[in-house]
Amino acid sequence: MSTPLSGSSLHDLRATPSTCFWGFFDRDRRPVLRVRSGDIVYVETLTHQAGDAPDLLMDSATEAVYAGIPPAERGPGVHVMTGPIFVEGARPGDTLEVRILNMEPRLPYGTNIAAWWGYLYDQFRKERITIYTFDLATRSARAVFAFDYTASDLYSAPGVVIPPASTVREPALRDVVVPLRPHLGVMGVAPAEAGRVNSIPPGRFGGNVDNWRIGPGATMYYPVFADGALFFVGDPHMAEGDGELSGTAIEASANGWLQLIVRHDLALNSPLLETPTHWCTHGFDSLPLPTSPPSTAAEVGFPPLGDLNAAMRMAALEMLRFLTEHRGLSRDDAYSLLSVAADFGITQVVDARQGVHCALPKSIFLPRSSVI
Repeated sequence: MSTPLSGSSLHDLRATPSTCFWGFFDRDRRPVLRVRSGDIVYVETLTHQAGDAPDLLMDSATEAVYAGIPPAERGPGVHVMTGPIFVEGARPGDTLEVRILNMEPRLPYGTNIAAWWGYLYDQFRKERITIYTFDLATRSARAVFAFDYTASDLYSAPGVVIPPASTVREPALRDVVVPLRPHLGVMGVAPAEAGRVNSIPPGRFGGNVDNWRIGPGATMYYPVFADGALFFVGDPHMAEGDGELSGTAIEASANGWLQLIVRHDLALNSPLLETPTHWCTHGFDSLPLPTSPPSTAAEVGFPPLGDLNAAMRMAALEMLRFLTEHRGLSRDDAYSLLSVAADFGITQVVDARQGVHCALPKSIFLPRSSVI
């Protein structure tokens, strides 16, 4: 990580119908904020699943965004994003460094849905929503209740709002405490492609990476493809396991403090994560998205889309590239090191393009090694 920058300004970016967009990325979208390299942004992010329990997950500002962005302006993806933010001095070929300084839930509740796109939907053939509450003092979550989603159509985000009176809320997960892992599921820069890009699959520009390690204390590095980088953020999560097996994390609106820094000295090919202890590269497969979601359980196809072999290979090659270009290792040495010291994990299997991350501990390098 580079050294802190002095003279940083603080910006306030609230979630409103004019600062949020829904379900896509677009390199030609007008920025809602301009900042200098090194500035800090307080940013509000909203979950696209606040309608799972609107009595608990929606406040007046969330309701305003849901009501103020018409259905025709949502999609083809599902996520509510805040931005984009224009970062002065960022040009294609640069890297945007994003430091996640802090993050806290907007409301003390979150939701998880076992959805039709979940990895084991074929075993259940139903969709079920579980609502959690947060205890910030103990950094934990506990289930409040759960209910089956029994609408005639399968859960079809974006913007499903389920009236509480239409559900049968049942106790769930008694005597179970889930550690909080607050993180930002969707974050990145404008993609290289023109036009609307679906928000569901991740890519080299970032997007829906869904790595729970992308939280407070971590730094993400994104290759820049457009002037100003056009940074966006959304899909806040309070907890998630590697794989995101049921289709979602604990989804919850959140407020964050992010520092945005333009790097002219660090060329990257895909998102790189730095935590206090590890570097992580990411790999994604490249299978196409379905043209439309299924409307009935019978239409859901299995196995789910995705190719973990392709994602694994990309993650490995990206770490090999990082070690040779930014750590000074030969390809032969880097290849040996990956086999004896790197850990590969399944980031997620439910975002159309499945993800694998490669984590390499910093502790293996002696102190004389320079930081990136």
